[in-house]
Amino acid sequence: MPDTLKVVVADDEKIARARLVRLIEETGLAEVVAACAGGREAVDRTIELQPDLLFLDVQMPDLDGFGVLAAITGSASPATVFVTAFDQYAVRAFEVNALDYLLKPVAPARLKRAIERLGMPNDDDASRVVAARLDYHDRLFLRLDDRMGFVKVADIVSIASDGDYSVVRLASGRTHRARKSLREWLARLPENAFARVHRSTIVNLEYVERVEEWSHLSYRLYLRGASEPVAMSRRHAGKLKR
Repeated sequence: MPDTLKVVVADDEKIARARLVRLIEETGLAEVVAACAGGREAVDRTIELQPDLLFLDVQMPDLDGFGVLAAITGSASPATVFVTAFDQYAVRAFEVNALDYLLKPVAPARLKRAIERLGMPNDDDASRVVAARLDYHDRLFLRLDDRMGFVKVADIVSIASDGDYSVVRLASGRTHRARKSLREWLARLPENAFARVHRSTIVNLEYVERVEEWSHLSYRLYLRGASEPVAMSRRHAGKLKR
């Protein structure tokens, strides 16, 4: 399987480990070269096999997932996806540059997107990382204001440009600043739910209550829970109509 990613899996729960191996191989994108029952075994097999991708449970009795990464530093450097039933380790996972963080039980489509983020090895046996497009029911992990946290994609009402930042308005009514451009947002958000309505604004169409014509053939969008309407330019209105 020359065009397939090599994967090492580590999970001390036999049933969960077997299910994860099956789901990975069903994607057709990866081959599981080792399925380990513990962290120390994962260290040995990772150093021996030099996989492209490592799927790690966080909590394992002999050596946890973070201990595995610490043990292979300098010996192997596969991309890492944490797979766990607990979300409290997410911040720490991304601090060690994890490629992704999956919560059990893992959905097959979500698992496939995690693998697709790594990409396929090229002729030089290098790897490229690509940002996967999010599903409407996904959670996005990012820095909001001065903290890290999860945001449900479905809870995003609108996103407005603010220099090098963007202002994210949530269904709760709260707003947060994120260091992400509108171009980056558009590359990640589900196309069938989010649309750019102005050069400085993206809206979640699920929250649009009504559209009113305004001056110069432009429009105003009234969003559920928002006190002020959002302007939609003539050019972007034409695109949205098409």
